[in-house]
Amino acid sequence: MATRSRNVRTGSGTAIGDNAHGVATTEAEAPRLPQDVPGQADAEQKGGLEPEDRTRDDGRAGNKNRPGFLRRHPVLTTFIVLLVILAVIGAVFWWLHARQYESTDDAFIDARTVTISAQISGLITAVPVTDNQPVKAGTVLARIDDSDYQVSLEQAKAQVAQAEAAIANADAQIEAQEAKIDQAEKQAVQAKAVMDFAQKQDQRDRALAKTGAGTEAAAQQAASTYIQDEAAYASAQSNVIAAQKQSAVLEAQKKSSLAQLQQAEAGRHQAEVTLSRTQITAPADGYATAISAAEGAYTQPGQALMMFVPKNVWVTANFKETQLDLMRPGQPVEIAIDAYPDRSFHGHVDSIQAGSGTAFSLLPPQNATGNYVKVVQRIPVKIVFDKPPAVYLGPGMSVVPTVKVR
Repeated sequence: MATRSRNVRTGSGTAIGDNAHGVATTEAEAPRLPQDVPGQADAEQKGGLEPEDRTRDDGRAGNKNRPGFLRRHPVLTTFIVLLVILAVIGAVFWWLHARQYESTDDAFIDARTVTISAQISGLITAVPVTDNQPVKAGTVLARIDDSDYQVSLEQAKAQVAQAEAAIANADAQIEAQEAKIDQAEKQAVQAKAVMDFAQKQDQRDRALAKTGAGTEAAAQQAASTYIQDEAAYASAQSNVIAAQKQSAVLEAQKKSSLAQLQQAEAGRHQAEVTLSRTQITAPADGYATAISAAEGAYTQPGQALMMFVPKNVWVTANFKETQLDLMRPGQPVEIAIDAYPDRSFHGHVDSIQAGSGTAFSLLPPQNATGNYVKVVQRIPVKIVFDKPPAVYLGPGMSVVPTVKVR
């Protein structure tokens, strides 16, 4: 059984004792008691120091003698300083780079969608397209029964032929009348020659009758002949005038026939246009969608049959008015489309709308009345693609354009 250690203080201050194992210890190896420290025992007796206070004081003295964090971890300190410097440099470079661009997420794909409607009334005989089908320009989207319109076209063609025949008849009559005028003019020339001869004969017979060389009866006969020939010449001249006037009448009839021909041709053209409207075609390359037309249904002019979305699309970006200071048409744009996150598209600014979006709304704000609250307005900016994207794009799809303004 282990015995308690016994300490025996000698006169020289050396304590000799046995520990639990019976090994002797010296005063240097033995633990100091409070009373062994000079002045400490008296301080403890006076209540000045407690054991915990002694421990705290020892710790403070040790902390004062220990080196600082920067000296104890020089590598970590250098790393942190370099990291801060790199962060500041990176922030500066980011700011210099970011200030060159303006971006917004208030943007979408835009297009001029078309409502395909009937222009004539009739029975729908065929709808050869289906929903969301891509079509080329001129592709037939719907057909209307054309029986009545074919008949109208044939009637218009017949009226054109009738007008052309009337013009041909007028030309023939004018040509014949010109011959009559020529004949009447020649007859007038002949009558004038006969009249001139009769006039001279009358003058000779009168002279002979005065001298007694001729008879009075011969003179009277010559005078009568001259009067008859003079009347015949006057009648020939009247025939010439009448023939000329008749030619003018025929010319007027020809003009009337030409007007009738023009009217008939206009009617034929109208009939052809109406007939062509029995086939409703795509106005451009795009997609037929929201089809409501059905075979066998009766349609009226203006009735919507389907919607058509052309392939020609662009981006409408609603930038804040504070972002437009340096924005100009022609600046390059990087376009990110939400539907294709792994692809990027290139375009350029086409135009900036002359007014905010609210200015053209159905009920524009009246800032001159009521309580006015200033808010940052949005200005629509049209952005077009540099080349048509080889992907499907439809109106309303979300995009994020980034414009390089510097």
